Amino acid sequence: MITKRNLVFLGAPGAGKGTIAQILSEKEGLVHISTGDIFRNEIKNETELGKKARHYVTTGGLVPDDLVAEMVASRLAEGDCATGFILDGFPRTLPQADLFETALEKIGRKIDLVVLFNAGEELLLKRLTARIICKQCGSNFNKIFMPPEKEGICDKCGGELYQRTDDSLETAKERLEIYNKQTAPLVGYYKEKGLLAEVDGSLGKDSTTPLVMEVVS
Repeated sequence: MITKRNLVFLGAPGAGKGTIAQILSEKEGLVHISTGDIFRNEIKNETELGKKARHYVTTGGLVPDDLVAEMVASRLAEGDCATGFILDGFPRTLPQADLFETALEKIGRKIDLVVLFNAGEELLLKRLTARIICKQCGSNFNKIFMPPEKEGICDKCGGELYQRTDDSLETAKERLEIYNKQTAPLVGYYKEKGLLAEVDGSLGKDSTTPLVMEVVS
């Protein structure tokens, strides 16, 4: 039985956050949330926040941090998040983290733990350039570290697997550079608050999952 149920997963692209979040979500009934899903739902449902976000998206601008934080907090206030959530890939910057904390206070919620997934750059690049995705359900696999049971076919829904054109070595290096500049400072931010726990994300899902279960229990 896990005791820390309001979680943020932090780590570089390819560190395994999404894979472990999916496993923990299914195992413990936590809601796995990404900001991309929130944006799409808010815009699709034409909520007030969604209308504001649509303006920035359609004009090619970046959605302001305060609006992003408000949208995430609004999602966490929904009933299905009452028993716990995993935020995967948010916050991304120090300003977002500050705004998010304020937004959480408004809805009477708090983060229990931030789990940092550590992995070396060489391994991250290998993972990022070998990723394949299901066209139907969006599940992630990796040709090297987590291949599907049947080549080209999703284990979960039987959909076709493909590799995104932007999963090149050059793009992977750019993503890691952005992470190091913008998101890595959050490690110190959450460590100061006493909320950070670190796990080895280089071991693969079968070894990393028990480590995460240990720190959230």
